[in-house]
Amino acid sequence: MILTVTLNAAIDKRYVVEGFSQGEVNRVKSCSYTPGGKGLNVSKPAVIAGGSVVATGFVGGHAGNYIEEALSTFGITSAFYHLKGESRSCINIWDEKNRIQTEFLEPGFEVGEEDFLSFLEHYKQLANEAEVIAISGSVPRGLDGTAYQRMVKIGKEAGKKVILDTSGNLLKMGIEAAPSMIKPNLDEIRMLTGKSCDSLEEMIEAAEDIHKRGVEIVAVSLGSEGSFVVCSSGIYRARVPKIDAVNTVGCGDSMIAGFALGLSRQLPMEEILRNASAVSAASALREETGFFLMEDMQRLQPQIEITRIGG
Repeated sequence: MILTVTLNAAIDKRYVVEGFSQGEVNRVKSCSYTPGGKGLNVSKPAVIAGGSVVATGFVGGHAGNYIEEALSTFGITSAFYHLKGESRSCINIWDEKNRIQTEFLEPGFEVGEEDFLSFLEHYKQLANEAEVIAISGSVPRGLDGTAYQRMVKIGKEAGKKVILDTSGNLLKMGIEAAPSMIKPNLDEIRMLTGKSCDSLEEMIEAAEDIHKRGVEIVAVSLGSEGSFVVCSSGIYRARVPKIDAVNTVGCGDSMIAGFALGLSRQLPMEEILRNASAVSAASALREETGFFLMEDMQRLQPQIEITRIGG
């Protein structure tokens, strides 16, 4: 079982417009509503790819009830901790004419230390039953940079693989607990190491530095150029085919889903990276965030080039 953690769960609202104009009335051509937050955008593709997923985090109010009800249609088991506040909404506007995405992210409710301690007890029980834990995204107001650090430590003490996908101080403090995997982008790896990372060689060197701090797998996103992984078995580069992307929001989360599945199945890194890259690319072909079709993934898999470049 894969346990996903979304402390700042949301209802994701996607609006499709034909030309987005600031300060004017914009007519929406179509809209969709899905349970969102980075952890839930890991949960959905993991289930589509055949995984068993339990989702936890905080929800509240009518919006929280909707999130749980909607997740059940995906085959995801909800195990959220309920608060009195209302879960947030996040809006993604896709301008078909200019092919530009604009996002509005609500801050959500505030979580105090007492509620967080109660949640951690709940999380400990779920962690004991999981094979892989994927902790993703931001935290609610009221929690500081130690939140994920504490959660990673609990997961590692339970003997589980723990993936941490976040940014800023949450990432900086989180890696002090040595998660099993992180997936920084270029700006994040610069922040973590202080290196300029102006070339692939410098990026790999920076990732190796993080790996030496105890992070078993460092997967660095290179956008349309693919990604590379530094791990105990070596350094691997993934190159992906050019695609006509429809929605790139959540592609990184889909990649995390692929890694979580591969780790839960104890696959070789080359196979994990190929599958994760295929899930990510396939999700970019669909309008709905955190969704892909297996036939797209299977078609893209053989087109992904995996090269061992060191280690």
